[in-house]
Amino acid sequence: MRHTLRQLEIFVATARAGTVSKAAEHLAMSQSAASSSLAEFERQFDVRLFDRVGKSLRLNELGQRLLPRAVELIARAEDIEDLLQGGMGFGSMRIGATLTIGNYLGTLIVATFLQRHPESRIHLSVHNTATIVQQIAGFELDMGMIEGSCHHPDLEAVPWLEDELVVFCSPSHPLASARRASLDDLTRQPWILREIGSGTRETFDQATRHIAARIDVRLELEHTEAIKRAVESGLGIGCISRLALREAFRRGSLVPVDTPELDLQRSFHFLWHRQKFTTPGMRAFIALCREMTAGARTSDEIPLAYIP
Repeated sequence: MRHTLRQLEIFVATARAGTVSKAAEHLAMSQSAASSSLAEFERQFDVRLFDRVGKSLRLNELGQRLLPRAVELIARAEDIEDLLQGGMGFGSMRIGATLTIGNYLGTLIVATFLQRHPESRIHLSVHNTATIVQQIAGFELDMGMIEGSCHHPDLEAVPWLEDELVVFCSPSHPLASARRASLDDLTRQPWILREIGSGTRETFDQATRHIAARIDVRLELEHTEAIKRAVESGLGIGCISRLALREAFRRGSLVPVDTPELDLQRSFHFLWHRQKFTTPGMRAFIALCREMTAGARTSDEIPLAYIP
């Protein structure tokens, strides 16, 4: 073969980082060595894989076609190397999780996985759904765990667990005593919501689409804990996953509000690129996720010892 795995590694790292310097830093090599290797790779086949945009490199059409094949080949090579070296783990994995999953489930699942497979390494990236989808589409992550649906044509979404959003308020709020609200009631309240681009916001917007123009969004926040604190302080009412609220409901610091006219059901999904090689590590991680949530009909019924 006229190309090497190292050349493919540098190509993939550059595609992910956008610059040769960042790729070289990631691969612990000099910028000049990485640049020379990438240039020689293109020269060997008399092709261009990137468009030069200022100081950045952007994959051209050929580069985009090559990227998934290169990522798969490197993943298979790492799997072979680990096997030949007698490794019992699954190497390194880059896993993304949306905020509700990442904050309330992801770290516990990762910790259990590493306890069972101590030779493995996991980088857990926690962002909103739009960011996780973008990173998986760009092969920056091996797989993801997201809330709600995914509409990207290049990504495979596999259902994992049912989840439910719930409207909630502070114990001193007028809705706390009624424990129930009509659509008209909801349009009279200021709301504290997740930001646009999150799976939680997408589910809420879909459920309230018929009254969207009448929803008063006072504040948008990126973190569920911040939303809980804002609602506790009386700034408005909120709507996030019941999983993130079950301890607050138990303590009585927040109160659920029944909204029979809203469909707030959704699902958690596993997500990966359709052209991504599904490694043994990915399969083992997904199996553990299903094992740790077995028997739960919805996310808030997961039998974990404690979720704050």
